[in-house]
Amino acid sequence: MDSFEILLNLFSFANVAAVIFGVCIGLLIGMLPGLTANLGVALLLPITYGLEPTSALLLLVSVYTSAIYGGSFPAILINAPGTSASAATAIDGYVLTKEGKFNTAIRISTFASVFGGIVSGFALLFIAPPLSLISLKFGPAQYFMLAIFGLTIIGTLSSGNFVKGLIAGSIGLFLSTIGSDLDSGYPRFVFGFTGLVSGINFVPAVIGLFSLSQALVLSEDPLKTIQLNKVKTDRWQFLPKLIEAHKVVITCFVSSIIGVLVGILPGAGGDIASWVSYNEAKRFSKNKLEFGKGSLKGIAASEAANNAVTGSSLIPLLTLGIPGSTTAAILLGALLIHGLVPGRELFTINGHITYSVIWGFIFANLFMGFVGLFVARYFGKIAKIPNYFLAPAIIILSVVGSYAIGNNIQDVYTMIIFGLFGYLMRKFNYPPAPLILGLILGPIAETGFRQSQILANEGVLLYILNNNISLILFVLTVISIFSAIYLELTKKTNYEKNIS
Repeated sequence: MDSFEILLNLFSFANVAAVIFGVCIGLLIGMLPGLTANLGVALLLPITYGLEPTSALLLLVSVYTSAIYGGSFPAILINAPGTSASAATAIDGYVLTKEGKFNTAIRISTFASVFGGIVSGFALLFIAPPLSLISLKFGPAQYFMLAIFGLTIIGTLSSGNFVKGLIAGSIGLFLSTIGSDLDSGYPRFVFGFTGLVSGINFVPAVIGLFSLSQALVLSEDPLKTIQLNKVKTDRWQFLPKLIEAHKVVITCFVSSIIGVLVGILPGAGGDIASWVSYNEAKRFSKNKLEFGKGSLKGIAASEAANNAVTGSSLIPLLTLGIPGSTTAAILLGALLIHGLVPGRELFTINGHITYSVIWGFIFANLFMGFVGLFVARYFGKIAKIPNYFLAPAIIILSVVGSYAIGNNIQDVYTMIIFGLFGYLMRKFNYPPAPLILGLILGPIAETGFRQSQILANEGVLLYILNNNISLILFVLTVISIFSAIYLELTKKTNYEKNIS
């Protein structure tokens, strides 16, 4: 089947309807805190039983990519990320909302999300087999070094307070050790609570730290609104301004590449990609101090990366049958349901289905941007709603979203505890981002180190560094540490100069 026939198949009524429906449902799911992309794809999986394979897969991938983008709306407007992959977006997006510039923030978020999604779509289209081989080269040692490199980002996520950032990150690392020991299976730090044996569920923790704590902060001034009353709202327009696009296009490109590379690694995901990209955008920016204060590049870096993950995470799935994430595992089930086996046959015998889905994924990202910019005109009014309406709504969505993850009341308790803790962190100016990073990367680092210990014949450190990938990650880790220290010293010097 040639390219014309593939495009003709893609734009049949059933396939176009699947993309449109998937994008709309995905955006809705992403906008509601707690209703993750995984949950959206899982809920729609039964619907695909009676559909043609192409329509079924188009529906699911459209939900996947648009849900990740949809999470940026509540992250920007109410500082409550709809999905955990949008947590980094809230850092600068919410600042712009309080200044009345939410339309600008959403435009940049949309531009970056579509940019990242399209880049990952073309990566999936042209370089899937070569890129998929990279994931096979990652073993315990490489994952350990990747996690350690990720932890060095804590220094640049500390919102101007390096020490408090390290403390928050250390707390996150400690909390990641709660649960069963990897070797013995013996419960650690559970104190008799059986619900903690499997560890702390990451998503309810994010909902609590960002969403519930934000609701508690809003409750302090029930008559106020998120957008400050004295500031003027920026004008809504459908497409980004040329000056805005020019300012972030390089950041979008670099972050998309990072997202593609992270996406093909099983277990990494949009969370890690968005934080790494945010850190790198800040590291190479000429104006580092603007990050955390409403930086357009910060928003672009996070959103381009997390949407770039959506396409590249399908690379090991389609070529090797390796589901690198929960969503990919659900999509693997969809493939098998329709009699499609990952591997070479997907690109040869069933190439008409595979390439139609890949082109459909690219089309879904374009349509997602169109719908997102259209609804942004109306969703932006959320910033003007009084807090006495907004705070209860966030609390209700936080509870419902936490419970919906696994129909487990334990997740709701986790969300409440982290929400109260997050509120205290906000009051004492401790940044929540490093804690989340420690919670994400702690298990990856521990698993990689424990497995490396088992595999090492000599010293474990020698085993870890005895390959090119680990050495590259080690060099990047050293550079990241020293750049964070240099940035902190520069801030201190500038502060002392200003005082004197």
